[in-house]
Amino acid sequence: MRQGPFAGRTAAFATMHGKEAAFRPPLAARLGLTLEVAGGVDTDSLGTFTGEIPRAGTMEEAVRAKALLGMAATGRDLGLASEGAYGPHPQLPFLPLGREIAVLVDAATGAEVQETVTDEAPTYARLEIGDRGGVEAFLRRVGFPAQGLILLPAAQGGGAILKGICDPGALGRALEAASPGAALETDMRAHMNPRRMATLSRLASLLADRLASLCPRCGAPGFGRTGVERGLPCRCCGSATALVAAEVWTCAACAHAERRGRADGGAFADPGACPLCNP
Repeated sequence: MRQGPFAGRTAAFATMHGKEAAFRPPLAARLGLTLEVAGGVDTDSLGTFTGEIPRAGTMEEAVRAKALLGMAATGRDLGLASEGAYGPHPQLPFLPLGREIAVLVDAATGAEVQETVTDEAPTYARLEIGDRGGVEAFLRRVGFPAQGLILLPAAQGGGAILKGICDPGALGRALEAASPGAALETDMRAHMNPRRMATLSRLASLLADRLASLCPRCGAPGFGRTGVERGLPCRCCGSATALVAAEVWTCAACAHAERRGRADGGAFADPGACPLCNP
């Protein structure tokens, strides 16, 4: 029988978009933790990708609120939720970037464990509708119909936002009825976006690994990397570079923290990354 602090326990999972398919397998296999989807919880009330309901506060606040809603709806003392944000890359605006965060809230111990993951090549795109040739290229690029679409009405024309378009016939009818200035977007809800679902599976595995990691001081689950220290020395001159020199691991329950070496074991930076050797 699997042992550990979560073995045999059940967490309420607040999701409307099928995320349990990504989270259930690694959490069950690694921890013996099962999930109960919290029925009746409207996670869209905390914000939508299309902006009808703006997200109030930070991602961290939103994901915690989701977990608490699931716990309230089911009566469970464990709550799980995830939250995603997608948009232009902050350094390379012509490229998209995605960030996903997951949290497990344990009311029995008061602990909250978070894990994050970044997707530097998400399926996230928008097209102002023009000639049909441009639409066809867009559809091929995003992987329609496996990837769902959203049709946004023109800013001045009004009309409803059409979500979850996965049928070519339905898309054709929507385009015929669309007014000039309408736009197509990738549907970023997890059940409509295979790439995002794969990213959530990666996040779930990372969260399971983190929850299986116990604090060496107090034994609480969730001991893992929470930050980095930069300044990896140049192999040639020894000067500090902007590269990561070490990882900072902390406990989710107590104040214990440790400085650990890079995951790849690297102790020196290539001179090409040094501002003195390669100004």
